[in-house]
Amino acid sequence: MAEAAFQKAAEEVKQLKSQPSDQEMLDVYSHYKQATVGDVNTDRPGMLDFKGKAKWDAWSALKGKRLLKKSK
Repeated sequence: MAEAAFQKAAEEVKQLKSQPSDQEMLDVYSHYKQATVGDVNTDRPGMLDFKGKAKWDAWSALKGKRLLKKSK
């Protein structure tokens, strides 16, 4: 996906008319983090941080995938 198309999609997702399901939100979050940051670079949250663990696990599942081509 081209950088401009990615930025456009990142802005459009903020304007959704209905609330996505929890799984859809995790998918959006994990793909955004993988595309902008790369592989997960933090420790997994503690056992009582259920939301943080779900987000971390979704992001970690994409480890090694390149979602954007780096511009030179």
